[in-house]
Amino acid sequence: MSGRNHRDEAVAVMSRVIREFDDAGTVRRVLDELDFTATGGSLVAITGPSGSGKSTLLHLLGGIDVPNSGRITVSNTDLTGLNETDRTLFRRRHIGLVFQFFNLIPTLSVIDNLRLPLELCGLESDDSVIMPWLERFHLQNQASCFPDLLSGGEQQRVAVIRATIHRPTLILADEPTGNLDESQGRIVLELVRTVADEGTCVIMATHSRSASECADRHYRLSDGKLHESSPD
Repeated sequence: MSGRNHRDEAVAVMSRVIREFDDAGTVRRVLDELDFTATGGSLVAITGPSGSGKSTLLHLLGGIDVPNSGRITVSNTDLTGLNETDRTLFRRRHIGLVFQFFNLIPTLSVIDNLRLPLELCGLESDDSVIMPWLERFHLQNQASCFPDLLSGGEQQRVAVIRATIHRPTLILADEPTGNLDESQGRIVLELVRTVADEGTCVIMATHSRSASECADRHYRLSDGKLHESSPD
């Protein structure tokens, strides 16, 4: 299940990254010459108030957004040197995304939601590949279910598996427990922790103290910069 990272190898690097937005004619600098490095096999928690730029930071690392200046590399690939199409192709193969609102495809069963990222990467996607993942995380009985028949915790577990099943080098999780109760959130965090322990770099934006506490490194984003901190 592990990604292809060597533990402690730099996977995601941001160098002097600036991201600004035009807010009703006023330029608002969300990230201010930000420097950041995350390594393989690590779980990094990023906290900060709403609007501080946590999602922006993840979108930049995922190649969904581009900085005004600075350099971003993921697995030694300079994302800032790629066009939008190439960033999409790179993200599809090397990055897994987990969202607060699950974002499963409602018209596909659980197993077909998991089949899709494998097929997009040209990887083997038959049931013998997918079922061990579902069995490992106690979802085998939900394989043929559609997402609206699952609990929120079950949907988010499927979403984490979907982000991991094609073995990316980096997983970006934006408030992965934000819509879950404490017990369901704990199960999802255990899954995220397992993914990191098996070699994948996981960067998680969160407001949750319990999510922060399960991380290896903790940063608080404020005034456009990351400050290493203890769990919030």
